[in-house]
Amino acid sequence: MSRRSRRSRQLLAMTWRDAFFASWPVDPSVVEPTLPDGLAADTDEEGQAWLSVVGFVMEDIRPRFVPFGLSFPELNLRTYVRHRDDSGIYFYNLDADDRIGVPIARRLFRLPYYRAEMDVTERDGTISFESHRTHEGVSPADFEATIEPRATPEPADPESTEAFLVENYRFLVAGDGRLYCGEIDHGPWAVQPADLTIEENTLFEAAGFDQPAGDPLVQYSPGVEVTAGRLRRAERSL
Repeated sequence: MSRRSRRSRQLLAMTWRDAFFASWPVDPSVVEPTLPDGLAADTDEEGQAWLSVVGFVMEDIRPRFVPFGLSFPELNLRTYVRHRDDSGIYFYNLDADDRIGVPIARRLFRLPYYRAEMDVTERDGTISFESHRTHEGVSPADFEATIEPRATPEPADPESTEAFLVENYRFLVAGDGRLYCGEIDHGPWAVQPADLTIEENTLFEAAGFDQPAGDPLVQYSPGVEVTAGRLRRAERSL
C-alpha cells in the first residue's frame, strides 16, 4: 500500500518525541508461541526475530486539523510479524501515563494499553525514562533507564537491520477471533546510535519472556510527525 493511500485514511495526528528503540535478537521459536493465529514472526536477513522496548513522548494526539490534544509518555514491548505477504508490529503492552487516553485506545484500537506512572526528563543531552505500571488486573512492570544519544540523526539504510526495526507502518491485533490491522504514516525516522543504561526492566518478565541475552541494539530519534487511521479487519486491509 502506498504512503499516499495510507494518508488518505488518517484520522488522528500527533508528534512522537524523544524516542528510543532498544532491540534484542531472539530465535523465532521464542516469539512464535506468543502470537495469535494468522501471524508469524518476521525475521531479518540473518533469520533472527527481535523483541524491542520502545519509549517516547506522544504529544498533541488529536483528530486531524484540531490544533491541540493529549500528551503523555508511552513505553511498549513489541515484536515484528508477518501476515500473508505483509509485515507489521505486534504489541505485548503499551504502558502510558494518561487516564483518558488509555481507555480510549483500548476501546478504539483493541491494543493492550495499561495505565502507568511515568516520567521523562532531559538534562545535558541525556534522557531519563521511568515507568511504573499501575493498571489493575495485569502483571506489574517497571522500567528505568537513561539514554545518551551519539553522532547525528539520519535516516537508516532501507536495507539495514536498523530500518527493519524502526520503519514500520502497520500493527496487528487479535480480538473476537479475528485479526485487525491499524496503519500509521510518517516520514523516515532520523535515528542515531545511543548508549542505554538500564537500572530496572521487568517488561520481559511481565510478558512471559526470559530476559534476552546480550546487549540490545539501541537507536534514538528526536522525533517524527505521525498520523494514524482507524482499525480494520486484517483480511480486508492487507
